[in-house]
Amino acid sequence: MTTKNPFSGSERELLAMTRELDELHHDLGMPSMWAGVESVIDAAHETATSPRAASRRTFLLGAGAASVGAAAVLGAGLPGVAGALTRPRSGTTPADPRAFPPAGLRGDLAVAAVAASLENLAVFAYSAGLSAATAGKLGPVPPAVATFATTARAQHTQHADAWNAVLRSHGKARVTVTNPTLTPVVQSDFATVTDVTGLANLALTLEIIAAETYQKETAELMSTEAIALSASIQPVEMQHVAILYYVLGEYPGAQSAAGVPLAFSSTAKAA
Repeated sequence: MTTKNPFSGSERELLAMTRELDELHHDLGMPSMWAGVESVIDAAHETATSPRAASRRTFLLGAGAASVGAAAVLGAGLPGVAGALTRPRSGTTPADPRAFPPAGLRGDLAVAAVAASLENLAVFAYSAGLSAATAGKLGPVPPAVATFATTARAQHTQHADAWNAVLRSHGKARVTVTNPTLTPVVQSDFATVTDVTGLANLALTLEIIAAETYQKETAELMSTEAIALSASIQPVEMQHVAILYYVLGEYPGAQSAAGVPLAFSSTAKAA
């Protein structure tokens, strides 16, 4: 993995960004997210008590969204994990996309399962990075960087909890695994990380995948409740992206692969 210059920003500014990120998450993001979850649960109860609503809900949570929603999540790719869906890995069996999401999940519920697995993967990546930093494997780690990583990990945990609450409201099992397609690639890439910059690049890759996938899937999900939930999470991922760009000394906003600022966030890497 190509690395850039070590973090040279202001720790004070990074801490302020992280504090604002967490405040916005608790004041706006989490209330909106759990309101979306409650709407999905209410819709599930409506389905259980109204045959007419059940017919409509079966369509919205059925095959209509499966081909676009789940594919949007699974199809993401960026440098560092590019080609993860098709690239064979030496000594391993390539993950089979048909094996995930779990059998019996279709449409928006399939998207929920894959989204939860991506959130779990982000939790894994940040946890591995923090453990490596604690063990002294990444060289000097500014405390402000560790604070951001801890904060982002907690938010990804909450996002996974939200998607799992959706699954549980429909009588489905929680998704506790990391995304089986991307996990081997992330593990391989993480093995090459030797400093904070390398770790920030890997985290940035995962955050951009998540942000662009949420942006794309929000327009492709079928139920308004799932749309609201996805739309409440995507801005948080974009905030993570912006802060990581700052850590890397780059323009902290949507940009092309060449670093040219974009007026609008792209979804080209989502699917």
